[in-house]
Amino acid sequence: MIWGKNMVMKYVIYLEGKYYVAQCLNVDVSSFGDTIEQARANLREALELYYEDEKGKREYFEIKEVMVGETVINA
Repeated sequence: MIWGKNMVMKYVIYLEGKYYVAQCLNVDVSSFGDTIEQARANLREALELYYEDEKGKREYFEIKEVMVGETVINA
């Protein structure tokens, strides 16, 4: 990973209770908001803060393709 370049971050947004949660798939960072747009903007800010202080020391997992699925388990 070359730091100082644009990083493509993949994320999912889902409704949890009354909030939309935005979860990054490349790193373990998430945020939330009252709307999808607010959750997305809050995630972007959280990611920028996550990388701000420790550039080059934080992990980044490149994700080429995203698929969303659903399954049922007996728990």
